[in-house]
Amino acid sequence: MDFLTKSSILRRIFYYFAILALLTGGIVFGLYFSQQQAVPLEVFAGVLVLFLFYYLLISYFDVVRPLKAILTQMKALLTGKKYQRIYTKRMDEIGVIAHFFNEVTKSFEKVSMDIREGKRMLSELEIASQLQSDILPPESPDVTGLEIVAKTRPAVELGGDSFDFITRGDNTFIYVGDVTGHGVPAALVMTMVNTLIHTFVDVYDNAYDVLVNTNKQLKNRIKSTMFMTLLMLRWNRMSQQMTFVGAGHEHLIIYRASNSKCEIVQSGGIALGMVPDNSQLIKEKEVPLNEGDVIILYSDGLTEGRNMSGEMYTLDRLIEAIERFAPQYGPDGIVHHVALDYSRFSENHIQEDDVTLIAVQYVGVNGKSKDDEPETKSTLWASDSELAKDAKLEGDDTKTSE
Repeated sequence: MDFLTKSSILRRIFYYFAILALLTGGIVFGLYFSQQQAVPLEVFAGVLVLFLFYYLLISYFDVVRPLKAILTQMKALLTGKKYQRIYTKRMDEIGVIAHFFNEVTKSFEKVSMDIREGKRMLSELEIASQLQSDILPPESPDVTGLEIVAKTRPAVELGGDSFDFITRGDNTFIYVGDVTGHGVPAALVMTMVNTLIHTFVDVYDNAYDVLVNTNKQLKNRIKSTMFMTLLMLRWNRMSQQMTFVGAGHEHLIIYRASNSKCEIVQSGGIALGMVPDNSQLIKEKEVPLNEGDVIILYSDGLTEGRNMSGEMYTLDRLIEAIERFAPQYGPDGIVHHVALDYSRFSENHIQEDDVTLIAVQYVGVNGKSKDDEPETKSTLWASDSELAKDAKLEGDDTKTSE
């Protein structure tokens, strides 16, 4: 009977019909010759009814009942009720329908599981993003002798850029860092570095020792492929002295008010987490400042940002923008107009990396920057639409540098 389970339903119905027709014919033939007379109409009709009943019975159990079972489960699936998988060894049309139903429901279950997992991960990402947002300073600080404005805009929910302002005694530590990659791994490294720096700032009074010990603890806790570039300033309010330590980060830009030109200083050093001991590879150096001078810290998401033609914003464009706006504005105006210049340059190109920009102006003990008061001390980078709206209100006719 194996050939029957593998044949199509129509072929099997034909087989049943042929077999039962032969049996019926054989019975009628036997009755006819056994009595040597014509078969009575009643006998023939009875045999025919028996044949039809038997034929319908076979059709019900072989076709109608299995189809009804499949349709019941399909209806349950479509109405959102609990359904069951269909187990059968049949290879005919009903077997194909049952197999198709099982595959569809398996796909639905997988999609449903993926959706639940996606919702769980999204919820966790939102929590992690909020935790990271809480770690970054929400506002620029008030520091005696300095005017500081910082803005940042992550490329994804969890960014790799980090910055902070930490005042301990007479020292204020200002740093910007950039972790390799994006997402959760970068956010975890960023959080670890932030925690370590806060810990060692309580122990050491110079940036060199803070970063040497941060690197030592970080290296033992992250993968070899993960590291973080960083540039840290240390301002001493008593001596009015600024120093910096570079750990493989971008250049330090110093705008000199005396000649309205930018001075470019290589940060030097090696990224945190690359070697077990960086004590011989980094150094704390002094940055002489006069009133009105501005130090610019940034992440590579700014200089490597692209426009629709694939061109990068570049360090040269950043320097040109600073030299164009610094004579007219204080740190708040510099950051705002550089952000506007960057927005005009990038147009609608998707942001591929986190962007952070910090302007630190030396105003002296009783000095004041060219900005009366920053419009907002928030460290959140304004959206492109907000920047465009501000530019329209201000009547800003500046063009993106060529």
